[in-house]
Amino acid sequence: MLFPSAFAQTDFSAFWKKFKSAVIAGDKAAVAEMTKFPLSMPYEVKAVKNKENFLRRYDEIFKGEANAAQCFAGAKPYKQSDRQYDVNCPFKETPNDREDVPIRFIFEQTKSGWRFAGLDNVNE
Repeated sequence: MLFPSAFAQTDFSAFWKKFKSAVIAGDKAAVAEMTKFPLSMPYEVKAVKNKENFLRRYDEIFKGEANAAQCFAGAKPYKQSDRQYDVNCPFKETPNDREDVPIRFIFEQTKSGWRFAGLDNVNE
């Protein structure tokens, strides 16, 4: 018998592999399909309302303060709860700094499975 948390972890692991691969490949459409809207953004940055808005703002989200493709290649997701994981990245100017990782990509379990749910800068 599987315990719900064990299932959630396995489920997230499969989602993370797929999401990470899509970001690294620059597959915007696939990434959009794995995103929850509205997508929460850092302090004083407008939320991303829908898929069209997401596709327009893709570079801002994944190549803005952090280089997500570069970061995700070696990043390890941190479990915040059974329903949330975070992936923390350094600023793109300091890609090898694993101590200062203020850019947080937030993933949540929704009714339709795991989704990318938010972007945050913990310094703000």
